[in-house]
Amino acid sequence: MKALAAVSIRQYEKAVESLVEYNRTTELSLHVVLTDRGQELLEEEIKPGGRVGAIIFGSDQGMCGQFNDVIADYALSNLIEMGISEDKWMLMSVGIRVDGRLQDAGYPVQKHLSLPGSVSGISSKVQTMVMTLDAWRLNRGVNTVYLFYNRPTSGATYRPTTVRLLPIDVERLRSMETKTWPSHILPTFTMDRRRLLRALIRQHLFVLSFRAFAESLASENAARLSAMQSAEQNIDDRLLLLNQEYHGLRQNSITSELLDIVSGFEVLTSG
Repeated sequence: MKALAAVSIRQYEKAVESLVEYNRTTELSLHVVLTDRGQELLEEEIKPGGRVGAIIFGSDQGMCGQFNDVIADYALSNLIEMGISEDKWMLMSVGIRVDGRLQDAGYPVQKHLSLPGSVSGISSKVQTMVMTLDAWRLNRGVNTVYLFYNRPTSGATYRPTTVRLLPIDVERLRSMETKTWPSHILPTFTMDRRRLLRALIRQHLFVLSFRAFAESLASENAARLSAMQSAEQNIDDRLLLLNQEYHGLRQNSITSELLDIVSGFEVLTSG
């Protein structure tokens, strides 16, 4: 189990690393589209107000310590600190364990997703999540969406993280327009600017969502590895203590028998 968890951690870390160039290509494409009138089209896509969606990533399996408790408490406390009334929350849980934590805390979950078993299954889960968000935007008036998940830090440790998925960070995208293009000629495109912008935004959301899945799964396996190492250490410590108690009792028993023999010998010789 420890070896499997260690291998899984590296598998999901490599998946996150593979997103770097993909994300760079998407951002360079946005750089081109946002030139001239692209910012106006981007601001048209943003609708202020409405309800708030929260996607909370946990685990389907146990043996990962406080992994689900940490992220559930972190997500709920952040939503409360934002000053958002509970009647405007739309919660989506990823992982049956965190779903139970949210339900036990008295917060209904409108949508539940199971976790993929490997990197190859993340893309289909992201597509399902995006389709659900589209339905929420059209039918429930959800215009703001946050991702809450545990991000690996170093070794077998992790920390809870918040990423705003929607609306798009206009300031960050606007800063792309001021960056120097890596070549001498800016690429051109023939596709309708609005359609191309929406397609690139979907790709941008895909990258953020895919990264959340991969980093949460890496953190889950790191937590499981740490929990198993702690359990193994606790077992070793307990065995050591039991062996010490056994040897102590055995020594006391031997000492008592020797004392009985000596006492009996003294009684016989003195008589």
